[in-house]
Amino acid sequence: MRRSTRKEESPDLGILTSRVLFSVQKEMFETLGLRGHPRVRPRHGAVMAYLDAEGSRATDLAHQSGQHKQVIGTLVDELAELGYVRREPDPEDRRAKLIVPTDLGLDMMSVSDAIMADIERRHALVVGEQAYDEFKRIFHKVADLQLGRGKD
Repeated sequence: MRRSTRKEESPDLGILTSRVLFSVQKEMFETLGLRGHPRVRPRHGAVMAYLDAEGSRATDLAHQSGQHKQVIGTLVDELAELGYVRREPDPEDRRAKLIVPTDLGLDMMSVSDAIMADIERRHALVVGEQAYDEFKRIFHKVADLQLGRGKD
């Protein structure tokens, strides 16, 4: 059997996760575009998906997203230019800066959370809520294992 046929008939974890990731990103950013945020791109998710409404440090965003701090810095520059975030002094550490969403950024965060909730609701409706909850629990455990956490 050809490798491509085998991968199509019995996709491995990498193929399955990439199919889901790219499909979710496509739907997310097309819908964001229709809902007032046409200039945000999937790469911006490394910042916006983890950003707290009260602000986050770039080092925390890098850790949470798995990206290098320099990548996060570049993305923050882009998002600041687009009007989604601004840098402010961190009140807990004068040497540090917080990345804080603007009103536009807060709107995008709210809209993207609603889009993701709709996607998840749709999947739970098709496979059943209990099965979907179990899938997410197991997938979370697999993700933690892959990241070297939770080796129980």
